[in-house]
Amino acid sequence: MVDLKTVVSKSNSIVTRKTGNEYVLVPVANNIADMNSVYTLNETGAFIWEHIDGIRCVKELIEALVEEYETDEKTAADDVFSFISDMKKYLIVND
Repeated sequence: MVDLKTVVSKSNSIVTRKTGNEYVLVPVANNIADMNSVYTLNETGAFIWEHIDGIRCVKELIEALVEEYETDEKTAADDVFSFISDMKKYLIVND
């Protein structure tokens, strides 16, 4: 279960491309892109994605989101936990 101390890392089977303020994530298996499973991240998702480095814990991701978007901690926590949950479901991030 993911909690505030969990360190999240990006899956090695994902290729990312940044287009403007958005990221496009493409799963890759056996050197072949799965174009039926492409994910596009909005600005908030892209910000969280950029800060997932395998070093920062979830609490630090929340703090970065609060600082960048001047939002309250509960909203930022909800966004980060939701993002991680969704990305874990599709094996895009690991904990």
